[in-house]
Amino acid sequence: MRVSSSAFENEGNIPSEFTCDGQDLSPPLDIIDVPKEAKTLSIIMDDPDAPMRTFTHWVVWNIPTSKTQFTKGEKIDFAQGNTSFGTTEYGGPCPPSGTHRYFFKIYALDVKLDLKYGSGVKELQKVMSGHILAETVLMGKYSRR
Repeated sequence: MRVSSSAFENEGNIPSEFTCDGQDLSPPLDIIDVPKEAKTLSIIMDDPDAPMRTFTHWVVWNIPTSKTQFTKGEKIDFAQGNTSFGTTEYGGPCPPSGTHRYFFKIYALDVKLDLKYGSGVKELQKVMSGHILAETVLMGKYSRR
C-alpha cells in the first residue's frame, strides 16, 4: 500500500495553502494497493517535532476501502477524532519555529472500528492494535517564514 499527494512529494515541502498560514485545507491524497481483505482505512497526521509532545493534526477512521482518493479541502463524512487543536477536523501545519515534519499515516484494517466520534488518537491506536493489515506514510515538511 502507498500514499501520495499531488500537492507535494514525499519528504518535500507542504505548500502554505494546506497550513495555518494559508487556507488550512487538507491536501489531496491518493492511496493505492489497499489490501483486498481490508475492511476500512484510517488516517493519522501528526508532528513529532512539536516542542512538548507529538502534536496530532488529523484523525479519521472507518473510511471505506473504496475511498482511495481525497481531494484538496474535501469535506470528511467519516468518523473523526480530537486533534491537539481540540477540534475534530483537519488542522494544518503551524510550527512555532523551525522546520517540522508532518506524517500522514494510512492504515488498512481488517475491521470496522467501534469507536465514538471525537475519540483521541490514543484510543484509535488502541482499537487498531492487532487489526492493521498494511500501513504507509507520506511525510511533508513545513516551516513558517
